[in-house]
Amino acid sequence: AGMGAKLLCFCLTAALLAYYIYAPIPEDIEEPWKVMFISAAFRAVSDLAAVADWLGLMHYMEGLMLITSAEYVPPTSDENVTVMDTEFSNVAVRLYLPRKPSDGLRRAVVFFHGGGWCLGQAGMRSYDHLTRWTSNMLNAVVVSVNYRLAPQYHFPAQFEDVYSVTKFFLQRSVLSQYGVDPDRVCVAGDSAGGNLAAAVAQQLLEDSEVETKLKAQALLYPALQTLDLNLPSYQENANKPILSRSLVVAFWSEYFTSDPSLREAMASNRHIPLESSHLFQFVNWSNLLPEELKKGRVYTSPVYGSPELAQKYPGFLDARAAPLLVSDARLRGLPLTYVLTCEHDVLRDDGFMYARRLRAAGVPVTHDHARDAFHGAVTFVLSPTELAVGHRLRNRYIEWLNENL
Repeated sequence: AGMGAKLLCFCLTAALLAYYIYAPIPEDIEEPWKVMFISAAFRAVSDLAAVADWLGLMHYMEGLMLITSAEYVPPTSDENVTVMDTEFSNVAVRLYLPRKPSDGLRRAVVFFHGGGWCLGQAGMRSYDHLTRWTSNMLNAVVVSVNYRLAPQYHFPAQFEDVYSVTKFFLQRSVLSQYGVDPDRVCVAGDSAGGNLAAAVAQQLLEDSEVETKLKAQALLYPALQTLDLNLPSYQENANKPILSRSLVVAFWSEYFTSDPSLREAMASNRHIPLESSHLFQFVNWSNLLPEELKKGRVYTSPVYGSPELAQKYPGFLDARAAPLLVSDARLRGLPLTYVLTCEHDVLRDDGFMYARRLRAAGVPVTHDHARDAFHGAVTFVLSPTELAVGHRLRNRYIEWLNENL
């Protein structure tokens, strides 16, 4: 009997390992085994978090937050950059100040980390590396913002934090204190951070109190709209590495509320009330996506939901949460823009539609589309999860900043 039990245990373990490791990895992805392991590890953590949530031990996002905590590094200066944690406008920031002498005033990047408005922090190893690298390569001041997170804080807290830090930093007196050229400041972010960067850039155009104009915005695979969570990229990449469709839905809904009814409505793509139907023109993928991304899919009009959710949680119809929802007129005058999209990413089509609409509004856009990459690729540049594609995309982003900022 002992032998049989051992065999059963072995078979179960093998099956479980196979289930985690053998995820369908797209054919054109480099280093597929590495990507499988990264993906498997992430799925294992999120499944454990789901079990802990189901057992009532902790909120699902708190379970995922353990990754953030495990990755934390304290602010550590090196020979090139002085690093410190401080506050701007009562919001925690990590500041990177280059030590190299500068001929004149320096450039600056205000950076917002990703993590679905629920996870992440400036002090995570991967973000600390990216912002330190940015500061060092560009000889630039970098402000990385630790905005408040859901589920403890919902929209608009995240947006308000990053906005007040940016607005504080853009004051002439603060820029001169850090030796920054007021004509060479940029906002940047990845994923949810790209969402916040796009929203901040839009809001600054409307704000008469801000004299300094942004030179650029850099959006790395940003999430930009809440209306249609069934775009071709959502359908195609529902189970791709790192960011599944169900996780995006969990992040989006949690940004606005912990009430599960919004998540359920978003999961079935029936959360938008008929009264808001005029907004769909801004995310109508049949007009805004190139043919090769449609892959023969035919656009169908949305199925409307009850008005109740939008009345309770108006945030998901707010352009500060969904930057694609502004009119064309409000896109004019936005700064020079960099957009990175990845083929195997649920958020791919958001970036494509925004790039298309910005160009149509006369904004100079550089849109890099990585056909062999998945969501989050830029942060996979450190061992043990180092990927060649991560280095390539990170370097391309830095290169763009160097040429345009």
